[in-house]
Amino acid sequence: MEAMRLILTSRRALAGGGGRTEILTEVWQAQALAQAIGSRLAVSGPPELRGEALGLTELAGRGCGVLDAPDLDPGDLRAAQLTALEDARGALLDLGGLLGEVGIALVALASAADDQGTYWQCMEAIDAADESRDRVLEMLRKLAAREEREEREGAALPER
Repeated sequence: MEAMRLILTSRRALAGGGGRTEILTEVWQAQALAQAIGSRLAVSGPPELRGEALGLTELAGRGCGVLDAPDLDPGDLRAAQLTALEDARGALLDLGGLLGEVGIALVALASAADDQGTYWQCMEAIDAADESRDRVLEMLRKLAAREEREEREGAALPER
């Protein structure tokens, strides 16, 4: 399935809310999806994004690692359904939005946490989501710089 469609599905599921377990499951799903997108970009994305994409893969993996892995059927794991990343810029814009929403959902959970374990788990997951989003924003900046450079080079070519 295409990355942007999976991100939209994750955004809708996260917005759908539910209880603590459902929200943490959606946060985990979002981080796993970010990890898969980072991995895809690191392998076959634009060369200038590969280092940041590797960083995204590591940070999103940390985001999954600080949360308890949800009990999902293999077919329900969105990251495993990623088959295409046709528009890197569009996917990164949507992923940045999703990671921002993940942070907001985690702040709400941490604020309502009854126990220190849940609170600190949320705080670590907030840090991971924020750092993952920073990587996404840096990749978007690099894509914009590349597009600007290509436009300048195209304008500088003499016409025949």
